[in-house]
Parts: sequence; C-alpha cells; structure tokens
Amino acid sequence: MKISEIRGLGINELQTKNNELAEELFRLKIRHASGQLESPATLGRLRRDIARIATVMKEKEAAG
Repeated sequence: MKISEIRGLGINELQTKNNELAEELFRLKIRHASGQLESPATLGRLRRDIARIATVMKEKEAAG
C-alpha cells in the first residue's frame, strides 16, 4: 500500500487493515517455514505495510 492510501483511511479502518495484514503475515511465515512460499520478498513488503499503518495510526492519535 502507498502511504497516501493509508493516510486516507480512518482509525477504525486502519485497525482493521492492520489486523488483516498481521494475519496474512502469520500465514506467510508458516508457508515460508514449510518451504511453500515462492517469493520471500512478500514478507518484507507486508512488514513494511504494517509499520506504515502503525506510524499513521500514531500520527492520527497524537493529532486527534
């Protein structure tokens, strides 16, 4: 996700998206451990998206 897309979401949407990405990251880690993951780069991309969402959530909580 792009940061502009993330900033356009509300707090509730950000929390929902964060939970969805965390679950997806968990599933990908399991697939990676079992050797079924085709592209390990997706793990890094997902972690960065989760970090971006966390950053925007903190910014919105501090401003609001």
